[in-house]
Amino acid sequence: MSLHQLDIAPRDVSAGALGLLLDGPAPTPLAQLRLPGAAGASVVLGVLGASHVVAAEVRGHRLTEEVSCDAVAAGGRPLPAEQRSGGYAFTAATTTATRAELDATAARLRARAADDPAWLCGAFPGAADALTALTAQPLDGGWAWQTWHLYPAGDSGELVTTRTRWVP
Repeated sequence: MSLHQLDIAPRDVSAGALGLLLDGPAPTPLAQLRLPGAAGASVVLGVLGASHVVAAEVRGHRLTEEVSCDAVAAGGRPLPAEQRSGGYAFTAATTTATRAELDATAARLRARAADDPAWLCGAFPGAADALTALTAQPLDGGWAWQTWHLYPAGDSGELVTTRTRWVP
């Protein structure tokens, strides 16, 4: 089970503040999950303050992806809808959701993280739907991962989803 109730206020509380940083030093996560792959490959999924960091390794190649409010100040860029480079492909989408939609999404993500060992979910105090969830799957020669960031605000909120494929 990889469902963590974190006893810390989220640092990232708005999708508009998120950025993407590649190959920077990985910040220390509040919760993490290491998944092994074939031939020594591995991926470490990490929940930051309502954002994420992923560190992947395949055949001596390493990649670090950080999506957080600190990413731009650390040398990254504002969260793009898409970024491709070599064997790296990233997409992100931000949607506005009603509180009921956020609640349903949070419940679904919590259930997946409770039942599936390839999922990590960090829940933050103050709202049941304030959480970050990640999952990863090995690919032939790489990794794929998905993330969900839920930012409740009153009767609605924002949902940021990302998808990444990396085959170096």
